[in-house]
Amino acid sequence: MMYQDLPKPFFVLAPMDDVTDSVFRRIVADCAAPELYFTEFVNADGLQSPGRPKLFKKLRFTPEEQPLIAQIWGREPDNFLKTAEQLADGSLARELGLPEGVNFAGVDLNMGCPQKNEVKNGTCAALMNDRPLAEQIILATKTGLAGKLPLSVKTRLGFSQIDMTWIEFLLTKNLHMLTIHGRTKAQMSKVPADWEAIGRVRELRDQLAPDTLIVGNGDVMSRQHGLELAQTYKLDGIMIGRGIFQDPFAFSDTSTWPEFTAKQKRMLYKKHVELFAKTWQNKERPIQTLNKFCKIYINGFDGAKELREQLMSAGSSDELIRLLETD
Repeated sequence: MMYQDLPKPFFVLAPMDDVTDSVFRRIVADCAAPELYFTEFVNADGLQSPGRPKLFKKLRFTPEEQPLIAQIWGREPDNFLKTAEQLADGSLARELGLPEGVNFAGVDLNMGCPQKNEVKNGTCAALMNDRPLAEQIILATKTGLAGKLPLSVKTRLGFSQIDMTWIEFLLTKNLHMLTIHGRTKAQMSKVPADWEAIGRVRELRDQLAPDTLIVGNGDVMSRQHGLELAQTYKLDGIMIGRGIFQDPFAFSDTSTWPEFTAKQKRMLYKKHVELFAKTWQNKERPIQTLNKFCKIYINGFDGAKELREQLMSAGSSDELIRLLETD
């Protein structure tokens, strides 16, 4: 699969750490599937260390969650090269237990995460201020992929302020796709996404790299909202992140979520809990991970707050299921 084969505009489920795991991607797929999925962001340096097996939970997937892009981050170009080789030749997918012929559909470089630890270590958004290293990482990843998988980058509009020289820099790297979150690193998520600036990125693309697809990201709440933004700013794709917390059917042409009854919402959460228990049988993820999802489902009906409090105090999947089955 090449990105250019996707419909226009295509929709993407954003990578969110400890959120968009294999379980949640399958829930979203069953509700209303996007055209592309991303993994959580995975450290390439860690994948090339003795701690490698501990990171596999971030890469696990099933054939239902395709096409799936592996998003990686880190600091050492050689580790990007090795990781890219293993992603491209399918050996990492085999290591994850996937059958022959099932593989990731592409590789994305996280050059936008604004979290303090990542930036302090010179990774993710910090690469905006270390362009020689950013270039080395891009070239090393390309070398490892050897043309077998497409390469993309997800980033922000700048570090302390909007910086189109950073965008220009990326657009000279012959990327298959560039995803722009419409805020700077400094803005975190404290201000509305700047879609006018995303539109200027698309204009730059037209001039510098017409074959690079541009995906906009930031505050998109529904497919209809995304379609309007794509049309207004002439974008190739739209990424939805936090909007999925408001509506698991956000990728649907017409969401049925507003009509869901309290029982239907509880049963969808029960499905999520059961899939979580089945997927992470070896306790790779603690049960408290599910607390991040509770408000998605247990919301908007009488008694929701009280039920959420009980659910978020539960110590096992069995207890969660019992609570969800109780009328």
